[in-house]
Amino acid sequence: MQATLEIAERISTISVSSTMKVAADADRLRREGVDVVDFGAGEPDFPTPQNIKQAAIDALAANFTKYTPAGGTQELREAICARHKADFGTNYSVPECLVTVGGKHAIFNLMEALINPGDEVVIPVPYWVTYKDVVNYAGGISVFVDTDEKSGFEVTAALLEKHLTAKTKLVIVNSPSNPSGAVVPESEFLKIFELTSKRGIYLLTDECYCHFLYDGSPFSIAAAPNAKETVLVAGSLSKTYAMTGWRIGFALAPAPIITAMMKLQSHSTSNPTSFAQKGAVEAMKGPQSSIPTMLAEYRRRRDFVIDRLRQIEGVSILTPKGAFYAYPNISVAYQSGKVKNSLDFAGQLLSNSHVAVVPGEAFGTSDHIRISYATSIHELERGLDRLHKFIDGVRA
Repeated sequence: MQATLEIAERISTISVSSTMKVAADADRLRREGVDVVDFGAGEPDFPTPQNIKQAAIDALAANFTKYTPAGGTQELREAICARHKADFGTNYSVPECLVTVGGKHAIFNLMEALINPGDEVVIPVPYWVTYKDVVNYAGGISVFVDTDEKSGFEVTAALLEKHLTAKTKLVIVNSPSNPSGAVVPESEFLKIFELTSKRGIYLLTDECYCHFLYDGSPFSIAAAPNAKETVLVAGSLSKTYAMTGWRIGFALAPAPIITAMMKLQSHSTSNPTSFAQKGAVEAMKGPQSSIPTMLAEYRRRRDFVIDRLRQIEGVSILTPKGAFYAYPNISVAYQSGKVKNSLDFAGQLLSNSHVAVVPGEAFGTSDHIRISYATSIHELERGLDRLHKFIDGVRA
């Protein structure tokens, strides 16, 4: 007797990652021979630094290819704690650190370990695509906080406070922000921490882009006095060291939370790839000179993209203060009725002009698209020329 196909109900609470779908659609067209300009993927076009690659090569040569402890090697966990201390002045120890299969995995494990059905998680809009889905999967309730485009999508304590209730378990702050590039000033981040800690609410700081600030020095709210009790850090080596495919992330949190996350990880992925961990140790301990080099190039590309977008009549764009994304408002393209929303916009742009972008609906807004400028000036110029022509066409 043939089994009846019934997908578990919990899978219906999540959606396919929009950024991954855009990447897949662009790849499909490329395989068909189409010349696609890809602004979709949030992936550095820089190679992983040679010293990091060599450390992994050496690990392979030494047959470091076996299982490691589920939460990562002692060596890497010590290196992560030491790097975070050197960069931000924190004081984490190995029991407060977990190595994960990418930063996304750290956030997923954290939600599963912390959120009970009915718990509320406060998420500023626009948000990174995965937040709401992992909250939903854990049985939590996403409480969305709209930020003001005119004020640069800035997240403030006063704005968040209006959405806190007795059921609030966690507040998520992603700074610099994916997708908007907004940065929460350190003084405001302290106010947010004071607000959440006073109420016994956990504060998750997603530090994926923490080293890519165009003004000022990188900081972590985890360095604030007494922050370790309620601040949870999700980190990643993917962007900082151009190691996206290596899949190494980490979490820093109170030891009982790390223990709970590790318990889950021991039954899911188990350890991150052994030789990738050796490369990560070198990333943490080795030269950090690749970071300012990448940042300088991202600044050059950002300035080019912003200037070019502002030449398109009706398109508005705020200057990103961090990360490597532009988040223009393209609602001017809806006026003729040829385009309904940003999802439709992105679909037509890819089909007709062969430029891949991520629609704003993926991030909780309907009037924007996300453009990744983690690609060459040549590609940016080609893609923005096509974008300009497309918008002019749908407005006519």
